[in-house]
Amino acid sequence: SIIETVHLTLEKTPPELAADIVDRGIMLVGGGSLLRDLDVVLRQETNLAILRSDDPFTAVVHGAGAALDNLPLLKQVALD
Repeated sequence: SIIETVHLTLEKTPPELAADIVDRGIMLVGGGSLLRDLDVVLRQETNLAILRSDDPFTAVVHGAGAALDNLPLLKQVALD
């Protein structure tokens, strides 16, 4: 289910963002990123670099805080 969702998301990704993903890879954060071999399976299935945050639990909090610090940008990228 996770692999299928990643594939569907990548298919719907705008070209400019897809180029960044190809160049930089996918960063796994949060508790789910600690699933055993998730990074290995995603790398095999997507042929992309898959990185795991050094501290996946706080990465989510720091990212949310950064988004809230820049509300105009958050409104631009938020889904309706």
